[in-house]
Amino acid sequence: MKEAYASGVTFAFPFTMTPKFTSRPSRRALVAALIAGASLGLCGTASAEALKIRFTLDWRIDGPGAIVLLTQARGYFQQEGLDVTIDAGSGSAASVQRIAGGTHDIGFADTAALVEFLSQNPAGPKIQAVYMLQEKSPAAIFALKKSGIRTPADLAGRKLGAPVFDAGRKSFPLFAKANRLDASSVAWTNADPALRETLLVRGDLDAITGFYYTSVLNLEARGIKESELTVFKYADYGVNLYGNAVIAGPAFASEHPQAVAGFLRALNRGIKDTIADPKAAITYVKARDGIIDSAIEERRLRLFLDNFIATPNARRQGLGDVDPARLRSNIVQITDAFGLTRFVDGDQLFNRSYLPPAKDRKF
Repeated sequence: MKEAYASGVTFAFPFTMTPKFTSRPSRRALVAALIAGASLGLCGTASAEALKIRFTLDWRIDGPGAIVLLTQARGYFQQEGLDVTIDAGSGSAASVQRIAGGTHDIGFADTAALVEFLSQNPAGPKIQAVYMLQEKSPAAIFALKKSGIRTPADLAGRKLGAPVFDAGRKSFPLFAKANRLDASSVAWTNADPALRETLLVRGDLDAITGFYYTSVLNLEARGIKESELTVFKYADYGVNLYGNAVIAGPAFASEHPQAVAGFLRALNRGIKDTIADPKAAITYVKARDGIIDSAIEERRLRLFLDNFIATPNARRQGLGDVDPARLRSNIVQITDAFGLTRFVDGDQLFNRSYLPPAKDRKF
């Protein structure tokens, strides 16, 4: 048998027969057939070898989810040999639990939630952050100006509300310390995530905590303009915490280190595309959930990007990495604020070995 090779695909011809090309069209037809066969063979191989990854968002499908939905829709994961399933989330603590339980391989979660899990579960899975999404924490406090709350000191003696797992509520002691406020001087009410803005508007609460890009738009949907609000973004009031990160399960990362690196290369491309054109990015969110209001979600995405992703520090230093000294300081602050009894090592918490090259993380 004689063999011809086209793009790595082997074709066999009988040794005693020499193909004769009787006309130019037939030669072209055979060459085209060979190339088509090679393409089909390669595509079939790539598809068969694509590694399945179960990914969890930290919250429902909305504007900020565009960074991963765009990455998937534009084929960046596929180009890395990955078949990624994207699931909506129900909070950072739940994302960490999904990764710890092995139902998901990679996800988004708040850095503080990961510190808390690792501190409380020293014998548990050594989940790591592998890419820092939010250079600043999006936690904020919201109050109506008509309540008379204009400065952090005005929160003393007031009733605040948020879910018990809310990042802003749990890290409130850090905000209080940074602004010389007695944290015990406020009274907390447990408020369901779907109701906290309504409770504030009705006057049942004096202030709430929440992610900036979530609560400000939820309040607008309830008839409250941002000009009618007093907003204390933690990052602007002395709380220098990192926000959400990409986290990975230790078993998955150990077995598939190249897949983790490929996932981050793809996501990094998607984030830069989203920063460059948020309007186009929202079309991929709309394709996933047709009932969203594209205009509102584009605004939410822009707030997410402008305030917490594409920050001045990120523009200077690039996406994804952390400052080790700042991260260690964060761990100490979170440990104290959450009443944890065990400190987490910064090198255990964040693993930069999977990051794309620094030049690729510039935007």
